[in-house]
Amino acid sequence: MRIQTIPILFVFLMMGVADAMGPMSEAVRENYELSNVTATLLSFFVFIAFAVFSVPGGLLAARIGKKRLLLLGLGLNAAAMLIPCLVDPTFAVLLGCIFVLGIGTTFLQVAGNPIMHDVSAEGKYGRNLSFAQGFKGIGSSVSSYLVTAVAGFAIFKTLGWRGVFPIFFVLMAAAFIWVCTIKVNETKADVPPSLKSGLGLLKKPVYALAVLGIFLYVGSEVCMARFLLPLLEKMGLEETTASRFGPAFFFLMLTVGRLGGGAVLNFLSQRTFFRLSALMGLAGGLILMFGAAKIAVLGVLLAGLGFANIWPMLFSITVEKDPARGSELSGLMCMAISGGALVPLVMGSLVDMELGTKAFIVPVICFVYLLVLSLEKDKPKQIEPEAVPSP
Repeated sequence: MRIQTIPILFVFLMMGVADAMGPMSEAVRENYELSNVTATLLSFFVFIAFAVFSVPGGLLAARIGKKRLLLLGLGLNAAAMLIPCLVDPTFAVLLGCIFVLGIGTTFLQVAGNPIMHDVSAEGKYGRNLSFAQGFKGIGSSVSSYLVTAVAGFAIFKTLGWRGVFPIFFVLMAAAFIWVCTIKVNETKADVPPSLKSGLGLLKKPVYALAVLGIFLYVGSEVCMARFLLPLLEKMGLEETTASRFGPAFFFLMLTVGRLGGGAVLNFLSQRTFFRLSALMGLAGGLILMFGAAKIAVLGVLLAGLGFANIWPMLFSITVEKDPARGSELSGLMCMAISGGALVPLVMGSLVDMELGTKAFIVPVICFVYLLVLSLEKDKPKQIEPEAVPSP
């Protein structure tokens, strides 16, 4: 692994900070005496930022460079974390800070995924991106834990629920300084892209199908996080068992799968690993859908390991088709993260219809699509014939 990849891995760790907004919602609700719906605006604003700023972020990265966009994202995140450290914000100001955090994290995702290609050795991009997603998962878990853990330290008690913000600020600032020190030879497009040319990539089926795949994958992952616990209980599992092997176990398997994916890719090709991951995710979803309580834990385990590497495999396979347009492709695929807001609405409606575990048909259908997508064969690269000198 090249030395330049280590600061980029740390940036992926910092991407997980945005995921801490969900666990923080309860403390915010109590502090501002809000309704549950209003408190969920913290995580909702992060999704909105991804939907609105992903494509512009990809275009900006292509124009100013991926490293500069990475630094801009870290700078925005540091500023968003600093304000609640200095003042006790009104709820409106807090939402503004969270929205800025969402924009900054969007830029980190848009720039971070393709810049990993630029700092990786040839043929190691998929492996490193899978490993980086594991770091993001660790960042999500640690950030969520810090939200509640810092309250026990005397130095943070005066800040109350805001005690975690100084830690996040220091980490963002450290990442900013570290990224400044590395030199990146970036792959760039010959012609600066425009919004029209970026969206025009969707006219090519190979890219449109990949973006749809990301949309369905992220939606499926959020479905599992949201509905796994109540549906396990409907299977007849005890509350403690369902809690132990529900979302927490699913996300543990996601992190394990992503970290292990880097090792697996030393032996399997990206396309083969993509197929294996899609098959495992589908198998896990089917086990859960048919509601067999005795093997429900196996379903969660297979789903977690199968879901783990869909994003890095699909992303790297797509970007490697045209690395020079990686920033634009990254913007489109990060925009597809909005599937996390829309696909769960479909599954939620099925749950409200009292269909029980049959509601898992939603992630199952999504993974049927991903499995079919994984069966596409890579086209061999065209080798230009050597020029024959004229006599």
